[in-house]
Amino acid sequence: MANERSEQADALIHGLRREAAGRLTVFLGAAPGVGKTYAMLTRARELQRQGVDVVIGIVETHGRGETQALVQGLQLQPRKRMEYQGRAMEEMDLDGLLARKPTIALVDELAHRNVPGSRHERRWQDVEELLDAGIDVYTTVNIQHLESLNDVIHQITGIRVSETVPDSVFDRLRDIRLVDLPARELIERLKEGKVYLPEQATQALQAFFSPSNLTALRELAMQTVAEHVDADLRETRAARGLAGLSIKPHVLIAIDGRGQSEYLVRAGARIAERRGGPWSVVSVDTGRSADATLQADDLERASARRDSVAHAEQQRQMELDRAFALARNLGGDTEVLYGTDIVQALLDAAAARNVRTIVIGRTRERPIARVFNRTLTQQILQRGARYELTIVSPPKTRQKERYIPGFASERLTRREPALILLTTVGATGAALAGERLLGLEDVSMVFLVGVLLLASRTRMVTAVVAAVLCFLSYNFFFIEPLFTLAVSADRGVATVLLFLAAALIAGRLASKLRMQVVALRAANAHAMAMQNLGRQLAKAADLGQVIAAGTSVLQATLHAEAWVRINGESGPVAAAGNLSDKDMTAADWAQQHGQSAGRFTDTLTSAGWWFGPVQSDQATLGVVGLRFGTDVARLSFEQRRLAESMADDIGQAALRARLVSELEVARVNGETERLRLALLSSVSHDLRSPLSSMIGSADSLARYGQDMGVDDQQSLLEIIRVEGERLDRYIQNLLDMTRLGQQGLTLTRSWIGIDELVGSASKRLQRYEPHVKIEAEVPPDLPPISVHPALVEQALFNVMENAAKFSPPGEAIKVVVQRIDGKWLRVDISDKGPGIPEDERRRIFDMFYSVERGDRGRQGTGLGLTIVQAIVGAHMGKVEALAGPTGQGTTIRLTLPWGEEAEHGAKSK
Repeated sequence: MANERSEQADALIHGLRREAAGRLTVFLGAAPGVGKTYAMLTRARELQRQGVDVVIGIVETHGRGETQALVQGLQLQPRKRMEYQGRAMEEMDLDGLLARKPTIALVDELAHRNVPGSRHERRWQDVEELLDAGIDVYTTVNIQHLESLNDVIHQITGIRVSETVPDSVFDRLRDIRLVDLPARELIERLKEGKVYLPEQATQALQAFFSPSNLTALRELAMQTVAEHVDADLRETRAARGLAGLSIKPHVLIAIDGRGQSEYLVRAGARIAERRGGPWSVVSVDTGRSADATLQADDLERASARRDSVAHAEQQRQMELDRAFALARNLGGDTEVLYGTDIVQALLDAAAARNVRTIVIGRTRERPIARVFNRTLTQQILQRGARYELTIVSPPKTRQKERYIPGFASERLTRREPALILLTTVGATGAALAGERLLGLEDVSMVFLVGVLLLASRTRMVTAVVAAVLCFLSYNFFFIEPLFTLAVSADRGVATVLLFLAAALIAGRLASKLRMQVVALRAANAHAMAMQNLGRQLAKAADLGQVIAAGTSVLQATLHAEAWVRINGESGPVAAAGNLSDKDMTAADWAQQHGQSAGRFTDTLTSAGWWFGPVQSDQATLGVVGLRFGTDVARLSFEQRRLAESMADDIGQAALRARLVSELEVARVNGETERLRLALLSSVSHDLRSPLSSMIGSADSLARYGQDMGVDDQQSLLEIIRVEGERLDRYIQNLLDMTRLGQQGLTLTRSWIGIDELVGSASKRLQRYEPHVKIEAEVPPDLPPISVHPALVEQALFNVMENAAKFSPPGEAIKVVVQRIDGKWLRVDISDKGPGIPEDERRRIFDMFYSVERGDRGRQGTGLGLTIVQAIVGAHMGKVEALAGPTGQGTTIRLTLPWGEEAEHGAKSK
């Protein structure tokens, strides 16, 4: 049930994506001349009569009169003129079409190769950009241009088609229309000169347009249309939730870069397409490629030319790159696996992808395989019995090439014979010295050590040759009869044979161990690069730091100049200054379309930089640019994969930074809104209450003053005075809080007795609250303290006033002053009110704290204790809320540093 819902969701999402972009209609033919362009123009004229905005982007009539007649009356986008090698040429004006934005654009010859210097190398890339812009496209193509059928077409016709269209383009189909013509009628049209000129027609009839070829091509075209119609039916049924059509299992295609990789990719893609399932192409890196590269580097330093091993390895890597690029164009996934056990790496990858079918090339059984291991096919059959194994044999398998990992038919390099000879001579000399000086009877282990040392530093073939030479030297110098290769006894035969076997096995194991280390080193290099990037990005707090961290890691890892742009913010100015207009155009295109562009790609190849998109899960955030030296001829698959992985991580970090920034802004806005509402509440209630009392008293005096007695008049005047002073205190608290928030208060310290400050604050409070009782316990021998007198008195007053608000009537406020450790002054102000719960004691110092138990309860702005905390903090002290001395009420404790400690702390702060 879950799988059915998932399939339905995938189908719906795919359908929505296709509706959001432009829709593609393909007129498919089996061969040139069947009438594809004619059918497309006929349909376009019908749509134009219906009021649809149809524009011809480009149509090739090839001088056919009936086709040219259909062009008349249709709107035509003027072509773009370009110069190439001194010749004036015309191409479709892509920018003009994008600006015109018709409902339907007619684009003939989908597989056409554009003039060098165009934005895209192929016309199908222009079509994809039109579709991404929301423009519907009608186009034409012949079946031989479909990429996955390239090898099949070559087998049928003997011609290798160079202009191909990736199958992934057909995934965007809204409609596919087969334009068919029987082979006999097409040949008649050819003879009549309606397809090619007479001399060209004669050659075509003898080659491509033979009846057998045309019949086979028609069958391929019909099969392709049927497959796409069937796939569309499956998707439609899945979107409607209809049962009976399940998702097909994965197809895994294994390639090795030994001459048949692209053929395997195409064959495997056709298998996956027929089964309607996803597919992946993988290659296993055992570390031997790195080994060959290292040897090549050493040889280049020793000589000016490249040896055959490095050349062969480079060719293999280039083939793998082409095969991976082909797989991506056909719609498959690609990955490089790391491990010394090829079979186990393939089986692990198959298990992780729910693979049912593994596609491999044909492997030859070699004599050496019977000694060391079985062929790849035999091992997969033995260890992966639950998988369906499809073995594909290319049409032209080179029988002479027999590749054995580590034991190839490649020639030895210049350095390797010297190493072999040195190992053999050194082992022989050491054995002779051990036999004569140390009395060793069995010196075979000396030779084995030499073989092991050589195998740990070179290839398997080198170790095998050294083992054979050591075997001959051991037989010649140490086996009776001496100085001859003959063996005198059966025991001697067994000894030398066992030595040879041991040397071969030990050399193979040592070489395999070295290859494993090299493979792990390559895998770890990728992991370490990503880990280093992750560490740097984790330290980035904002987008600018993310860009700086990504740029530095990209440059250090890929040894290229890097440039990163995310959300309009770009990297260093020095790097940006090296970007030309062509480079910026490629960067903008890569970001807009979410695809690579520039150097080493098929899009805007004249740019000097390679650009890849920086993407998140939601959208494309920016672009990453890399500029390699002129000595770099291509961007390897590993480099491209590492750059894309880093770009993805940079995108995630940029998204995280943006989300953190947005959350911080939201938090600040929320806090600001909370403070605004609290301030409005305070102003509307606490400040309005004394104003109401003052206005009421003044109004009573104005209206009824002559009729009142002297005592009543004095009472009203007292109310006006008291409420006015209370209003003044509220306004003063607001002003003090504003100055504290803006760091506008400066401490002017002076020495004063704490008893004076407590007494002054007490008298001030009792002037406003005559009924408040205050009990002060101040030791008489306390020395003066260095503080700002007015501020500390205000802090004591605010705490006392807050305590008075919550003390029951008749209960005294207790003030206890103590000296702690001779360095600190502690003032405890306690009341016997309802107290404050422990989990809320920290909150009473927050601005506008407004619960009944806080200083905001009955009266007050909610700023009194906040101001206390700010004043005490400015004196390098602290303030805290505690339970009352007897567990009842609240104690506010002020702790202030004494004398020079306070001044020193303030200066250091």
